[in-house]
Order: sequence, then C-alpha cells, then structure tokens
Amino acid sequence: MHSWTDTLRFAFQPVVNLRTGAVAALEILARPESGDILAEARRDPGLDGRLTVSALRAAARKETLLPLHLNVFAATLADLGGLTPLYDAVRAVGRMAWEVTLDIVPPYTHVPQRALLEAVASLRAQGFRISADGIGDGDVPLRLLTDLSPDLVKLDASLLTRPAAVRAMRTLCEELGALVAVEGVETELQCAAALSAGAQLAQGELFAPPARIPAADVYVPSLAPGAGTVPRPGPSVREFVRPAAVLPLTASAGQVRSLLTGSPDVSGVLLVDQYGRPVRSVHRSRFLLSMSGRYGHALYADRPAFKLGDAPRTVGVDATAWQVLDVVAVGGRDRTSDDVAVVDGHGRCVGVVRLADLVRALAESRVEEAAGLNPLTRLPGSDAIVSEVDRRISDGRAFTLSWLDIDHFKQVNDGAGFAAGDELIRAVGHALRQAVAEHARVGHIGGDDFLVLADEQALGPLVTAVLDVPWAAGGRPVTLSLATVVCGPGSVSDHHQAAAELAPLKQAAKALNGGSWVLGRAGLPGHEILRGGPGAAPSGAGYATAEPRW
Repeated sequence: MHSWTDTLRFAFQPVVNLRTGAVAALEILARPESGDILAEARRDPGLDGRLTVSALRAAARKETLLPLHLNVFAATLADLGGLTPLYDAVRAVGRMAWEVTLDIVPPYTHVPQRALLEAVASLRAQGFRISADGIGDGDVPLRLLTDLSPDLVKLDASLLTRPAAVRAMRTLCEELGALVAVEGVETELQCAAALSAGAQLAQGELFAPPARIPAADVYVPSLAPGAGTVPRPGPSVREFVRPAAVLPLTASAGQVRSLLTGSPDVSGVLLVDQYGRPVRSVHRSRFLLSMSGRYGHALYADRPAFKLGDAPRTVGVDATAWQVLDVVAVGGRDRTSDDVAVVDGHGRCVGVVRLADLVRALAESRVEEAAGLNPLTRLPGSDAIVSEVDRRISDGRAFTLSWLDIDHFKQVNDGAGFAAGDELIRAVGHALRQAVAEHARVGHIGGDDFLVLADEQALGPLVTAVLDVPWAAGGRPVTLSLATVVCGPGSVSDHHQAAAELAPLKQAAKALNGGSWVLGRAGLPGHEILRGGPGAAPSGAGYATAEPRW
C-alpha cells in the first residue's frame, strides 16, 4: 500500500532581501507528483502538521544553513493548539526554533480566533517566528492580523497595482514591528514597485523559481541608487539583515572550522545559548589564522570554540544603520569587519548585518541627497521636504509646515548688490538649520524661499532664531516673513493639500509690515497674527506668489 510520502517531493524558493540582494531564507513548498494532498491537508489538521515536519526534514537533508519558512494552515494551528512534533523535529535535525518562520496560510474563515492566537502564543514561547501569509489575496481579518502581531507579513503581488493599500500595510507593519515581503514577483516592474512601497523582502519567479535544489544565486534587478526607497532619518537595520551562521555555545573549534571551510560566503559564526541569544562571535579570518598556525589544529580542534571568540556586537531590530556604525566605531580597529548581530526584544538573534552593506547604502543615500542640495546654502530642495511630508501624512503624524522668505529681496539685491544678497540667504539658511538641528527638516526651495518641516514644539526655537534677531544686508535693515500651517493627523491628504493650506497664510504674512509670523491650522478657517503689524507693503516690493514654489 502506497503512502502519501511516496509521491511527495519538496521544492525550495529563496526569500530575497531587496536591499542587499542576498538570500534571506528558504521557503519549503510541497510538490506532490500525484493527487491533491494539499487539499487533503486543508481538511485534515493532523496531515497538515505531518507535512510541515516533512518539509523541515527535507530542508535538513539539503544541509542548508539558511533560515526556513514552513507553511501551515491557520485551521491546523487552531485545531492542534500548536505543533509540538515540529519543535521536537527542529531539535532532532540540529536547528533552533528561532531559525524557523511559520507562514500561517489562509483560509481564516470559521477558524476559532482565540484558539489560533493561543496556538501562536505557544509557538512564540518555543522560539518560532510567525508570518501572516497571503495578505491581499486571502481572507485574514484586519483585527486578527493585528492581534497576531506577526514578525513578517507576506503580501500578494497583485496588491502592487494598489500602492495605497501597500503603503497602508507598510505603516501597519511598522507599528507592529514586522517586515514586509511581497510574494509572486515576476517582473522587474513589480520588483521596483515592491521596493518603492517599502517592502524589505520578496520572492517569486523573477529571482528564482522553486527548485529541488536550493538556489545558490538569485537574480536581483539593478536599481539606481535610492530608486524606490522611502526617505527616512536613517535606514532601518532590518533592511540589511542577512542570515546568521550559528552554532550552540558548546560547539568545538573543529565544528566551527568545518562550517567555515564548507561555506566560503560565511564571514563569521555566532555561538548562541539555548534561547538563541548570541554569547560569542567568531570572526572567520582571525579564527582560521589561529587554527592554521603551528600546532593550531592540535591545540584548538577539540576545545570549545568560544575560547577563540569575542564578545558579540549587537543592535536591536529597531536600530538604524547609523546606530550600527556607532556600535562598530567602539572598540579596536581589528574588529571593524566583524558582523553585527541583530537581536529581538528577547535578545535572540534574528540575523547579522555587514559593515560593507551599510556603508554602501549610506554612501548611495548621501550621494543622492547631495545631488539635490542647493549650491548656495547646501540645504536640500523641495523634493526632500515633499517626500517627508507625504511620509508623515502616511504615518498619521501631526506636523507643521512653515514657509519663510526675506521681505523685498529684490530691493536688497538692487541696493546692496547680489553678493550681499547671497550672503544674507546663506546666513538665514544657517540660522534655520542651527535652530532646529535634529528636530526638523529645512529646505531651500530657491531664491530667498525656505521651507521648514517640524513638530509643533520646534516652532519656538525657529521663531527665536529668525524673527527675534536683527538682519541686515549691506548696512540696510532687513525683515523676514514666516507663515506656518499646523497639520493634525488626517487634516491633509498629501503635500499638494498642505501647500494649498499654506498659500493664503503666506499671502497674509507678506501683507504685514516688518517681520511677521502668521499661523493657521489645516481644515480650520482664519489664522493668528503672531508677529507683525497691519498695513500693506509698499508698491514694487515684489510680493511672492500665493502658491508656494514646491
């Protein structure tokens, strides 16, 4: 009598890191040669659980060091209350639970939600990671998705034609602390759209099709520096995470040597405790140098590897790339090439980041930013402010947008000369930047016009720096006009609407005598005059246009 295992094979499809182009994990997919065992597994939780264990064992036979993604139906978890046999199987093949992500697959209809959440909590307690699969093409309720609080959300590629939905899901994932992956990517346009939408991971035929042998190399389209990325104060370390090569803390130096010599791409090994927390870091070059020295193998081969390791450098999953560089900068120069371990809230390793990946990405972002700087003030132009405005709106964050310019600047140039005018513009730009350093974004959008994007509490230092000090050019006194619109969550839909709200405030500020400040709130009528006196400016003063130029 034939068993269902006789006709069942497994295929491996890489999950690709869109930022680094590296393979971040392998998803193991059941491929029956006959029959429809997946349909049977959907109806039979016990069979589905056995399939998941079989997929794990199939991956173990391929001796891959990559993290694994295993599929399981939501109903299976709710019915079985978890997957105890899987935990035992993971230990039996020498892997750790935190190296395995369970992709919870729809349907969710008629699945007892409380039972499912209890099962997920049990799996998390064992160390497994959780992924919500089939989002956009499945039936997962949004409330249940937030209650699951997955480590990863897998979106169907069909959602890429609805960018607003993808952006909304990305915002939700940021709140949940989850990564975003896109499944079924088949074209370079879809890849670019996934990256533009903020996805960190992707899989599909474009990169590599499912295959019986895990792919060693994947195709990742070449994208221009910064293409599709979402500007932010510093890229998240999550975007650079590579799979970590790990061994238990009890591993011998000989075991580490075998791993390194068999995996030339591995730059180091982390020795972890039973909970997956890094305890020692073994650097490839330093370790192999010790082992290859005279009597090195005889001295160290059977001894604990941790004696040849260093204290690991770690950062949390919420760190930025700049914070990783701060960690690298601490300590001896001989460790600058060490991988940095990325740990979750429980201190468990989720992967490593390499210095080269960070430096390359940060350099590209700086080159892109420098290309948009105004040559006079070295401040970014309108594009940087526009992108950040849209990002804050998408995140549902309150902000203020201020426009500032120099009153009657044409007369300044005509009377004092363009050199004095340029010097005045540079001085104003410098004062703005110093006043709101690290608390706002300042943009020089051309001529004597500046934009400032800030939180409302940053307005005090801004006004003190630019309105409460005397300005002059060529010995002539000069005044400034400032207009501010406060945008609460949901009060504007995009930067175009924010600009429209700011336009009449700018016009009102220019109509006042002397240094002026007008403040309004998006969606509300009227405005406050916080600086300046009534009365129109003299004829020929060169009023600015009512619509901000950005």
